[in-house]
Amino acid sequence: MTPSWYDLLDVDRDASGDEIRAAWRARVADLDPTDRRFAVLNEAAAVLLDPDRRAAHDADLAEQDAAAEPVEPVQPLEPVEPGASAETGEPAADRAGDQPVSGGRRVPLWLPVVLAVLALAIAGAATWFAVNEPADEEVLDATRTAQATAERAIVPVLSYDHRTLEEDKAAAVRYLTDDFRDDDYEPLFTQIEENAPSTKAVVEAAVRASAITRGGHDRVQVLLFVDQVTTNAQTTEPVTYRNQVTVTMERVGDRWLVDELRTTRG
Repeated sequence: MTPSWYDLLDVDRDASGDEIRAAWRARVADLDPTDRRFAVLNEAAAVLLDPDRRAAHDADLAEQDAAAEPVEPVQPLEPVEPGASAETGEPAADRAGDQPVSGGRRVPLWLPVVLAVLALAIAGAATWFAVNEPADEEVLDATRTAQATAERAIVPVLSYDHRTLEEDKAAAVRYLTDDFRDDDYEPLFTQIEENAPSTKAVVEAAVRASAITRGGHDRVQVLLFVDQVTTNAQTTEPVTYRNQVTVTMERVGDRWLVDELRTTRG
């Protein structure tokens, strides 16, 4: 089984917030901030000190524990070819929406991509904790807030409907810094406004995963895996484009806003 965030910090699953912070400080004390282990331990602390993310992690662990319990083998009703499904006789890898895993269990297609996104974030991460307790708590809270805002912001920023362009633009610009709005978003959306009425394009974005790649008090970089489901006049059946989006969030007053955005199609 993959080590959990609890394993990485060497704490019990019922550890308190103070115990988690103490374990984090002890394990990063001798590490250089550029060391990849530093970033991994930072991510572990970020998850376990966030009630919602910790609850989701605990739920994943519970599923892994349940899957690891031995079960009675089930004999197929008739012989099947190696690698084929016992239910259909078709190759297991051909079944839509799933990928085969050992033991006949299946996982969603996007799960390996989620893990890859997190691995990329860890590999490129830089220090985003300070070394004294008041500062690391403050930076951690700021980084979590920026990450959550990036997840919310990217949906309207990367979505639009040819029938509601004015409303879509208004929903997006409230998440943008003035510079990003004027230099990047406005020129792009002008092209969309020119083309969308004839193409009848509809684009709906959904976030599949996110990870922090760089953090601080006032600027935080977040890597997001985003699906864009698209239809248009020529393609009425929805087509899903999978993108890796790097968003730089900037604190403006008491708000976090998108200041930079780079997209790589997966």
